[in-house]
Amino acid sequence: MRELAAHLLRWHAANTVYVLATVVRVTGSAPRPAGATMAVDGSGNVRGSLSGGCVEGAVYELCLEVLESGEPVRRTFGYSDADAFAVGLTCGGELEIFVHRITPAEYPAVEAALDTSGPMTFVRDLASGAVVALGPETATGADFDRAVVRQARAMLDTGVTGVRVVGCADRERTVFVESFAPAPRMLIFGATDFTTALCTVGRLLGYRVTVCEARPAFADHARMPDADEVVRDWPDRYLRRTPVDARTVICVLTHDPKFDIPVLTEALRLPVAYVGAMGSRRADRERRTRLRAAGLTEAELGRLHSPIGLELGGQTPEETAVAIGAEIVAARRGGSARPLSATERPIHPGEIRVAAGEVIGIRLR
Repeated sequence: MRELAAHLLRWHAANTVYVLATVVRVTGSAPRPAGATMAVDGSGNVRGSLSGGCVEGAVYELCLEVLESGEPVRRTFGYSDADAFAVGLTCGGELEIFVHRITPAEYPAVEAALDTSGPMTFVRDLASGAVVALGPETATGADFDRAVVRQARAMLDTGVTGVRVVGCADRERTVFVESFAPAPRMLIFGATDFTTALCTVGRLLGYRVTVCEARPAFADHARMPDADEVVRDWPDRYLRRTPVDARTVICVLTHDPKFDIPVLTEALRLPVAYVGAMGSRRADRERRTRLRAAGLTEAELGRLHSPIGLELGGQTPEETAVAIGAEIVAARRGGSARPLSATERPIHPGEIRVAAGEVIGIRLR
């Protein structure tokens, strides 16, 4: 939708009523991802594209109907074996399109979603057409259930776009959450077998994974195929010059004081979500002594997860990576890290289901 920002803002300035037609789900091969948007105003002007031409004509007619009725519509378009030239996708995929009308009452939510100054998600109720724009701490638009807001912000946290069914029974609500945020970063220092496994877990959790390794022989992307990038540099020097934010997680797996101490001294003073370091309990005690000598305060040392990971009893690099990933999730979501059978807390903040057949996408700012 943000690619249409200039057009939409001009329509807002003229108090134009228009409709948004958005791809909310993709199955199989399709030319555009979830979140692709086309807008049509009352004069029939069209901005944007959904499929490169395959279904635009049919969706345009739907848009005119919704402009007149004000009732939102969901419609699925797919390939027809009987008639390849019928309305559908000749590439063989399937698109689910949601069409809803935007009036001046919805302008504030749309404009908040178009704001590129920070992460933002645009949530649409696929039954009523109600909309809300949610930032990490802001909300503009309709009043949505708290469970929907929590789920949308969790998706924003990892830059995920998709359909979710939230709630249960008569309170169930189906929403499309379109996130405009870069994926959070996972910085791993040290290239070991544990690193290879942790790259896989980090990618699964939605992180953009960077491995930093100072030793040329080990800084080899082929050893860590799930890393988004492998950087050859000294860890502390790289950390000083790379961007981080409140969602960034840092995992120090070098297990060597000449690397560990300088990079942890930098990391523990940064406003990041998580800092962990690998090593035995004896190594941890020695490391903390060295970090105090380097000038770190007890409050700063209190942010260090070391030895890294939850105590799962794992032995292999893959089991260790799962333990590290589990600790990161618990730290990020406020989990107790105890067995569910030993707690009475709700398993989920709200009942949440992923719609059947959904393809989850990542939307970059």
